[in-house]
Amino acid sequence: MATVINMPRLSDTMEEGTVASWLKKVGDKVAEGDILAEIETDKATMEFESFYEGTLLHIGIQEGDTAPVDQLLCIIGDEGEDISSVLSGGETSKNDTSSKENNEEASKETSSTEIPEGVEIITMPRLSDTMEEGTVASWLKKIGDKVEEGDILAEIETDKATMEFESFYNGTLLYIGTNEGETAPVESLLAIIGPEGTDVSAIAKGGVPAKSTEKSEDKSETVEKKPEATTSTETTSTDGGRIFASPLAKKIASDKGINLSQVKGTGENGRITKKDVEAFTPSAVAPSAPATASEAKAAAPAPQVYTPVGEEVFEETKNSNMRKAIAKSLGKSKFTAPHYYLSIKIDMDNAIASRKQINAIPDTKVSFNDMVVKACAMALRKHPQINTQWKDDVTRYAKHISIGVAVAVEDGLVVPVLPFTDQMTLTQIGGNVRSLAGKAKNKKLTPGEMSGSTFTVSNLGMFGITSFTSIINQPNSAILSVGAIVQEPVVKEGAIVVGNTMTLNLACDHRTIDGAAGAAFLQTLKTFLENPVTMLA
Repeated sequence: MATVINMPRLSDTMEEGTVASWLKKVGDKVAEGDILAEIETDKATMEFESFYEGTLLHIGIQEGDTAPVDQLLCIIGDEGEDISSVLSGGETSKNDTSSKENNEEASKETSSTEIPEGVEIITMPRLSDTMEEGTVASWLKKIGDKVEEGDILAEIETDKATMEFESFYNGTLLYIGTNEGETAPVESLLAIIGPEGTDVSAIAKGGVPAKSTEKSEDKSETVEKKPEATTSTETTSTDGGRIFASPLAKKIASDKGINLSQVKGTGENGRITKKDVEAFTPSAVAPSAPATASEAKAAAPAPQVYTPVGEEVFEETKNSNMRKAIAKSLGKSKFTAPHYYLSIKIDMDNAIASRKQINAIPDTKVSFNDMVVKACAMALRKHPQINTQWKDDVTRYAKHISIGVAVAVEDGLVVPVLPFTDQMTLTQIGGNVRSLAGKAKNKKLTPGEMSGSTFTVSNLGMFGITSFTSIINQPNSAILSVGAIVQEPVVKEGAIVVGNTMTLNLACDHRTIDGAAGAAFLQTLKTFLENPVTMLA
């Protein structure tokens, strides 16, 4: 019997996954323990192995596609087994997806209608950022009418205004899907334009087919081509009369600095169209010579104002699962935990000297960040209030100390964790941090290596950032932001000398940590860093 494999939940925060690559293809034999695919979660790219034996009969999520947890990933069964009933919502094994999902999958495969050549499907446009449905106030074209690019098709009432909707296509209006006075949701069938006499009854009956309603465009292209809309197409001429122009014509004229009162319209009722503006030659209009010097002075042109002309360019990139997870977790932290920030400056002269001596030992390498992490672990032991977690009814005090170290990767940020950090030496901290950072950059961190932190350290000093604040990495109650070591004038024993200083900023959750507790923690941290020998005892 066929077994349905769903998108697995590979981390505690995973809500959807992206198939990075398939290691098996349809028809391949699968043994228990074989790697089926590599799946990108919100934290890492992980191998997903099979718990079943058989033949890979169907792949539901293609490479590069993203799907929510528990959606159909693939089907494994006996070679040649008929799985049509599974795909159409029939009975499946214990790992089955819901019949609703399967029915939707099947309907996508069977409902598409072939679109005749030259036929364009027009859907209800989204004419405002909050628009969910529109009402056709009036049609300016009727079935059988010729339509040219720039012609106004209809007036559509949105949630904000009644706006004119123009065509981007040439042809004949073959079908109207939403009649005057009717309301329809965005993307529903509005009209069909194509060659005169084309039979579109199948499309009209089936609704909007699988083909995109707009000309497909690459995401890296310039401004996305959408129907242009405006609340008015009336413009005032120089003599006070009214000029009618299509919205697209007005935009082009504005971009080119053309006065529409000088353009002759060839559209309905003298309406100026896109073609009229594009064909307009300014030199064809010559003002008559003034009769007198005073008239000449009065008729002198106003100073020219330079108006830049160009394209508004956007490029869209798909948000990775990691980026979505970062947005969700940090947004939740910032908007639920009342953050406050404490700042302290550390004299790093002794730390610089101590690090130089430590690194002189063969096969030993300690960074300033390692020293900060060690100092934090020791300070947390003295200030348990900082090593807490907020719950609605209790405050949890962690008796252990596990520090997370923020690491920047290509898609965003991950926080590998050093379990029981206070039990590690400086060299052990340095070795573990380098190992975890390397795995992070190669997307090889496991969920276990990124969970369980009780405090977090974020360091941007290597980028020359002298001071910054971070968002708390929940469920932690605090995060330390570490800046660069800089040389600056300092006062020592009454004299101004050149010193090496580093700024630390502590972000605290005011629900668990009061200001005095946060300040005391920073004072202890300062003592350890300014006297590194105390960390070696």
